[in-house]
Amino acid sequence: MPDLAGKHGLIVGVANKRSIAWAIAQAASNAGARLALTYQGERLAENVTELAATIGALVRPCDVTDDRQIADVAAAIEGEFGGLDFLVHGAAFALKADLDNPFVQTTREGFRIAMDVSAYSLIALTRAAVPLMERRGGGSVVTLTYLGSQRVFTNYNVMGVAKAALEASVRYLASDLGPQNIRVNAVSAGPIKTLAAAGIKDFSSIRSAYPERAPLRRNVEVDEVADAALFLLSPQSRGVTGEIVFVDAGYHVTGV
Repeated sequence: MPDLAGKHGLIVGVANKRSIAWAIAQAASNAGARLALTYQGERLAENVTELAATIGALVRPCDVTDDRQIADVAAAIEGEFGGLDFLVHGAAFALKADLDNPFVQTTREGFRIAMDVSAYSLIALTRAAVPLMERRGGGSVVTLTYLGSQRVFTNYNVMGVAKAALEASVRYLASDLGPQNIRVNAVSAGPIKTLAAAGIKDFSSIRSAYPERAPLRRNVEVDEVADAALFLLSPQSRGVTGEIVFVDAGYHVTGV
């Protein structure tokens, strides 16, 4: 297991115990890192606070569309940790109507919301993290994406476009921040049963396709995704940046 002893990390996007971000938080904590977790809105506050207590993490509210709240989180981390070694970005959202309806019917406001929460927030959070990472001599940023960014998946719609923008942002941020020894990568996971996935109509049909066509003939488990993220957060991946790392049992390599 990668050793994160003495490292400090911020993890954004935990909703409940099934979240991929939570699996990453547990893996990072087990590897020795001290963590800060954020929650989006009071509806998730109790869940995230209870989970954070099990790993001794700092907890702060953060609406990723609000630059003031992002700045408040950065200030809290500076006061508690002094600096930051890694950031995990797991924030994503789209209006249900813009997932259920044909893509051509995507509303202007729905498009804006999906792009703001799911893609721009990576830029905003990374910008806030950069000064904290520079104090530590560099750092690692990892975000979460899905193959719907590159291929059409039924009912993924505007989220696929947002994830495509997210992946492009990974490359541009990696180019910008490489001179500061800050790496930026993404993990593209197979379909995992999370709160976000529950909002995708007929999600079970996507999951059922993977064991039939993926080279490993199965779906992936959330701990496998967390292990890949842990590698990208650790010094063991110090030469890796700007990459989309697939953890999907090989499904992305298959054709018809």
